[in-house]
Amino acid sequence: MGLYLSQITAALGGELHGDPQTWIDCLASLGAASPQALGFLSHPKYQSQLLSTQAACVVVSPEFASAAQARGACIVTADPYHYFARLTQMWRSHHPLPQGPRIHPTAVIDSTASIDPTAHIGPLCVVESGARIGAHSRLHARVHVGHDCVVGQHCILHPGVVLGADGFGFAPHEGTWVKIEQLGAVRLGDGVELGANTCVDRGALEDTIIGNGVKMDNLVQIGHNVQIGDHSALAGCAGVAGSARIGAHCTLGGGSIVLGHLALADHVHISAASVVTRSIHQSGHYSGFFPLDDNAAWEKNAASLRQLHRLRERIKALEQQPHPPL
Repeated sequence: MGLYLSQITAALGGELHGDPQTWIDCLASLGAASPQALGFLSHPKYQSQLLSTQAACVVVSPEFASAAQARGACIVTADPYHYFARLTQMWRSHHPLPQGPRIHPTAVIDSTASIDPTAHIGPLCVVESGARIGAHSRLHARVHVGHDCVVGQHCILHPGVVLGADGFGFAPHEGTWVKIEQLGAVRLGDGVELGANTCVDRGALEDTIIGNGVKMDNLVQIGHNVQIGDHSALAGCAGVAGSARIGAHCTLGGGSIVLGHLALADHVHISAASVVTRSIHQSGHYSGFFPLDDNAAWEKNAASLRQLHRLRERIKALEQQPHPPL
């Protein structure tokens, strides 16, 4: 099982330097590549592995084309990481996984749910009343889709995803908590992928909405009434509290948190483990790390920290002034 380099470049393009009849039997990282593997270099920090790799061929950018040709066969392309992503899809299409039944016999599907004839429902899945699963979408094992929730076309829900559990809504009353019934649902756009054990809560009144092409890693928590714009991506253990609005093409690093009712503009990128405590209206890359403290002291220190750059400039200006004689 494998592919010739000629097959790869015919399908994906790229400038091939080397024998087009070279046989590739696997894809691998540069460090672990065998003599019949195809590797790729997408980040300069791995360039030291380029000369030592045993790969039959490497995918590189024009920046590293000369070094790659000096060691052997290579495919030169403007974006090696994108090329590698497309290559993995091509590889899977030529080497498909074994297919079970379209709807596994252990799945529990309500009679009022709508499942597109091209969708796949895995073992032990639950699809509740009124839910809709779109074309070519795949629910892996133990996915739970709550009542009236909608999964768009070409979506992938990995094992343990829970779509449409109740949002965290309780009203305090005389020292107790009174449950707020969650009357909305969840709507996933097309091309959404949710990692293992990720949870997206249903809305309290309006629906929780996940846009087209959104990608979420494992163990991501999305609160009720959140809206996430098209093609945003959230890494593992990120959390978005209720009613937050995240724009299109945003990224949240692993373990980052967005507090409730905040808004993030399009193209906002949050570093791992950062906590977003205010709305962000300008695109850009934001980070925030702060030591734990009691809340009153933390608020004072945070306010001072925001003035730190201005204070630094004032100190520099004072230092440049002539000192009076003692």
